[in-house]
Amino acid sequence: MVNVPRLVIAAPSSGSGKTTVATGLMAAFAGRGLAVSGHKVGPDYIDPGYHTLATGRPGRNLDAYMCGPELIAPLFAHGAQRCDLAVVEGVMGLYDGASGQGELASTAQVAKLLRAPVVLVVDASSQSRSVAALVHGFASWDTQVRIGGVILNKVGSDRHEALLREALDESGVPVLGVLRRAEQVAVPSRHLGLVPVAERRGDAVGAVAAMRGQVVAGCDLDAVLALARSAPPVPGAVWSAAEAVGACGGPVPLPAPSRNRGLRPRTPAPQTPEGLESTPEGMDRALEGLEGTPARPEVVVAVASGAAFTFSYAEHSELLTAAGATVVPFDPLRDEALPEGTRGLVIGGGFPEVYASELSANEPLRKAVAELALSGAPVAAECAGLLYLARSLDGLPMCGVLDAGARMSERLTLGYRDAVAVSDSVLAATGTRMRGHEFHRTVLEPGAGEAPAWGMHQPERRVEGFVQQGVHASYLHTHWASAPGTARRFVERCKG
Repeated sequence: MVNVPRLVIAAPSSGSGKTTVATGLMAAFAGRGLAVSGHKVGPDYIDPGYHTLATGRPGRNLDAYMCGPELIAPLFAHGAQRCDLAVVEGVMGLYDGASGQGELASTAQVAKLLRAPVVLVVDASSQSRSVAALVHGFASWDTQVRIGGVILNKVGSDRHEALLREALDESGVPVLGVLRRAEQVAVPSRHLGLVPVAERRGDAVGAVAAMRGQVVAGCDLDAVLALARSAPPVPGAVWSAAEAVGACGGPVPLPAPSRNRGLRPRTPAPQTPEGLESTPEGMDRALEGLEGTPARPEVVVAVASGAAFTFSYAEHSELLTAAGATVVPFDPLRDEALPEGTRGLVIGGGFPEVYASELSANEPLRKAVAELALSGAPVAAECAGLLYLARSLDGLPMCGVLDAGARMSERLTLGYRDAVAVSDSVLAATGTRMRGHEFHRTVLEPGAGEAPAWGMHQPERRVEGFVQQGVHASYLHTHWASAPGTARRFVERCKG
């Protein structure tokens, strides 16, 4: 068991202010000198980037659909190790989960699995006494969910605040904070949600600082911390990348000390947004080898990063490292060559459509990626990575690894998927089942190669993606913690 003070920040619906409150609380407590761990319910990649800015630690996801309910507590405990406080930002409304699956993947389910008290963020802009009925309904819907307090958001005036407090006095749920309307904490969005931190570093730092300021001014931080400390120990063991990979069969050798990176795993000290000099997205925080290990040839796995490729789960790099790889990030917008000694390539999600002209203009790197793929080296590409490997994106040349063209679309493709590998690849053997999610506004034609990557039945029966030589490319985002053998298989293929 792990005893970490913790809170879940939830709301009746999307757009209520969860990100403002959760990120502001993380930054406020980090500013007090606490080591804070930020978590996000669901598959979203963008909010954890803001959590990283606020805490100085990798933001992490807790997705009960992709990883299974049994991994929620262990993954949480892994991310919150050696922390004084953990703040979990919910998804959508408190009780909203995977479509047609009951409470699965909902914020309420995660709160119950973590035995964590919930702070309900309520958009009070268009109500007064009715807020009490709303809070009562959410507090009584599931008695296993403990709503320990309310933070009122978008309150218009002192009179408005008084009316809300008077109504909530009768509900028995304490008011932990009141936030007034404030434009400066608004975070810009685009077709797939908030703009990632990596694309607006300076502005993002300012936004996080504004969130912190508003929370400090409007919330009773001592009461919030006391509520977090009331949580009982988290049941279950702490997740370990090394143990997860090792459980896939036989011991895994320790990675060679890296020429390019530090030699010791590190947990960064808490940092305030004002003092944060750079913005690691989780990947740069992966374990990087141990001092004193005997020298051996490195298995360098290059991982795309930078503004165009910001979507990655921190556990992926940790699993690759545990499987024996040296993970080296590179930026396809800036770097004209792959990292020295690259033997495998991982290109995750992001917004290549926003940077299509810059990616296309970097012809030396496009050629290097194509040559690596042609050599048969393992290449794993998800969503944005799939588009980057295509022949073209919105008419601009890409890497040309796949004989397919991509373009923007008005249609949003979004949702959880149950998939089965229909072709043997560097990631999975034929017949392997995996859960993932799709999240894009692009169309690839054709959508599958002669050897497709996955077969799915949601939202319709189809095959999708490409497997050719060492390339596995697909729209499907997956979480490798649910199948650590994926990382081990990929690294073993990199070794040749």
